[in-house]
Amino acid sequence: MAPAENILFVVIDQLRADCLWGALASHAVMPNIQALAADGVAFRNHYSVANPCGPARASLLTGQYAMNHRSVRNGTPLPHDKPNLATEARKAGYQPLLFGYTDIALDPRVHHPNDPALRSYERVIPGFDEVLEMRLEEGIPWRAHLLNRGYDVPDYPDIFRHAGPDLTDPPLYRAEDSDTAFLTDRAISHLRALRPGWFAHVTYLRPHPPLVAPEPWNRLVDPATLPLPVRPAGREETAASHPYIAPTLAANTAAGMVVGFPDLQPDDDVVRTLRALYLGLAAEVDHHLGRLIGWLKESGQYEHTLIVVTADHGEMLGDHHAWGKMSFHDPAWHVPLIVRDPRDASALGTSTDLPTESIDITPTILDWIGQDIPPTMDGRSLRPLISGGPAQDWRDHTVSELDFGNPLEPTPWQRSLGLPADRCNLSILRTRTHTLVHFNGGLPPLLFDRRDGPAAIDRAGEPGAGPLLLDLTRRLLDHRMTHAEGRFARTLATARGTVTA
Repeated sequence: MAPAENILFVVIDQLRADCLWGALASHAVMPNIQALAADGVAFRNHYSVANPCGPARASLLTGQYAMNHRSVRNGTPLPHDKPNLATEARKAGYQPLLFGYTDIALDPRVHHPNDPALRSYERVIPGFDEVLEMRLEEGIPWRAHLLNRGYDVPDYPDIFRHAGPDLTDPPLYRAEDSDTAFLTDRAISHLRALRPGWFAHVTYLRPHPPLVAPEPWNRLVDPATLPLPVRPAGREETAASHPYIAPTLAANTAAGMVVGFPDLQPDDDVVRTLRALYLGLAAEVDHHLGRLIGWLKESGQYEHTLIVVTADHGEMLGDHHAWGKMSFHDPAWHVPLIVRDPRDASALGTSTDLPTESIDITPTILDWIGQDIPPTMDGRSLRPLISGGPAQDWRDHTVSELDFGNPLEPTPWQRSLGLPADRCNLSILRTRTHTLVHFNGGLPPLLFDRRDGPAAIDRAGEPGAGPLLLDLTRRLLDHRMTHAEGRFARTLATARGTVTA
């Protein structure tokens, strides 16, 4: 009898793809994830379809574009009856376990108004059993661990404050007690007690800010060795180049990447130091993920475990003078995806540049366990690409969506642009050669030639750009019309009852 098969689904928060392949890869210390990529299938042209954390994970787990699940900002509830990875995996007999967080605001229709579950955007999507709560703003088990180890533990965000006056000073906790180490320790400890056939969703907070790292990760990367961000123009010229950009740069600053440095100015030394801290935190995640993969090998379960490693979204890290992920540029959206399918030895050590999206991951896992993919899901199983077979009718573009309004408290964009919340959104269409950014609210579009590289400048206003803008806008409209909510799109009432194609 064949051993039962496991699923290990790892999401690393805010990890850029170029930490593995691209401009930062030669500076990033990530040997374990690189080794996994060399032993699996690397998807090098993979994009998140939504930002920030809550919408990104809603799309990742429901397999839906944000235009369909509509949990479009942190704190916007996700309808409780949306099929997702966990609810569907249960139908195949798996018990999906969560070590970390999913950042989902719950549906108020199924909770009493006084229910504390409605007071946070960091709740768990239905279907997962939360084994270890590791939310950014709560993190009670980790805080309890620190208290038990004798630390004086302040509230969030001061728990992530540097223990000294320098940006490279460590936090109050040692490396063996960091959130990354603690999560890994608990995951291995719990999985060690399970029989094979488990399903674990492990989500690492790092390298998400605040950028503070314990020793030795805080000084692992020498800032002086790092390249400066891609900045085709000066900050003022960049801010003035489009109405969306000035409030974006004002809302997300270098000082916002750390706790306790409110007057931090983004000079070149500071920028390089923040980038080095980011890479140090990424290296720490790599080290501990290596421990988890090492345990799989030591326990004899590596060859019986589907391993999926990705990120929810990226990080600008000063590119185009921007920080965080509220940007239309690729670093905020281009993320790594590695899949190791132990059933298909022929695929191991391969890669593809075909365009893939975060909504493809849930259908891929469901396909792998033999569970039907619900018609609500917009993504497609990647198994044909993993096996190296023909990618018939595969997409030739990726699409991402970003909402930047707030219905309760106007955002910097709303105040600057004079727009209501429901008109503060944008869509990004990426083809092999071009990127279109379409804004709601009458803002002008942006057009980038991808062949110009990361420093591409807006070409929407150039003579002759009109036909290309029209073509890409039509393609974006076609995409939205094709992928409108599909719960019953292929279902009909017939004389023999409802039938789904």
